[in-house]
Amino acid sequence: MYQTKIAGVGMYVPDRIVKNEELASMIDTTNEWIVERTGIEQRRWFKPGVDSTSSMGTRAAEIAIEKAGLEKQDIDFVVFATLSPDYIFPGSGVLVQEQLGLDTVGALDVRNQCSGFIYGLSIADQFIKTGQYQNILLVCSEVQSNTFDLTDEGRSMAVIFGDGAGALVLSRSEDESQILSTHLHSEGKYAKELILEEPSTLEEKRIMPDLMQRAGRWPYMNGRNVFKHAITRMSESINEALEASDLNKEDIDLLIAHQANLRIAQGVQKKFGLSDDRVFNNIQKYGNTTAASIPIALFEALEQGRFKRGDVLCFTAFGSGFTWASALLKY
Repeated sequence: MYQTKIAGVGMYVPDRIVKNEELASMIDTTNEWIVERTGIEQRRWFKPGVDSTSSMGTRAAEIAIEKAGLEKQDIDFVVFATLSPDYIFPGSGVLVQEQLGLDTVGALDVRNQCSGFIYGLSIADQFIKTGQYQNILLVCSEVQSNTFDLTDEGRSMAVIFGDGAGALVLSRSEDESQILSTHLHSEGKYAKELILEEPSTLEEKRIMPDLMQRAGRWPYMNGRNVFKHAITRMSESINEALEASDLNKEDIDLLIAHQANLRIAQGVQKKFGLSDDRVFNNIQKYGNTTAASIPIALFEALEQGRFKRGDVLCFTAFGSGFTWASALLKY
């Protein structure tokens, strides 16, 4: 059985920076209110006609392939994770395949929202371990700024999310660098605690005449319940990964949690007694970029020299579904 390593990382975010003060000019909020509850100071919004979920993913992928020292034709398979695909169908994975000019390689789309990166990482790991593929491109990209209610009623969601993309090249390892374990979970009884309900196949017609008057056309989140479950489940999954890999919390060199809310990340950090230099957060700059948040953070942490070859990295995420996941790897 082969092992999997991270060969290259890339990221792309739109040029437009939207600071809290700009949001406060649109809806009833303040910079202080947003920072206190989320830790977010600014986020990026896409430019229509310039950025799309697939095009941002492609730009991040090009950087990841270059960082891996590979050519585009070396990619054997594409995994694309997002909650905001360009179209209902086809998935955005095939669009990246075409935009990169790849051969007729397979493209798999993953719809696990905030947990999508780790779900995609686990899928790619299994393909490489079994020897089916040697170099897999994992792309995570989100355009969310055009899906939120920019009124006072929608402020609790509108202030949190941003747009951006991250990508990894995962390759067969020939040294000690390897994914140690991945752990995936879900609990569908909480599906409606974080949901975008409309348009839906539960209706006689997917697009109903009164769709724009329905509350379900906007994303909904029970923030208090999500917060509580996130800290609990992320901590459980980290412990699960440590036990499976015969490691303990002292062995974690760097924790990168899904950038959902700074208070959630700090809650997990506190549970494991990790010092600030062993945790990386960048939600302050980008907001919650859903599936893209961990690879964006991973790229920046790598560029800042926050970890090196041989270090043990821990990823953890929690999101809609509810779904949650964790991964441990030796970089």
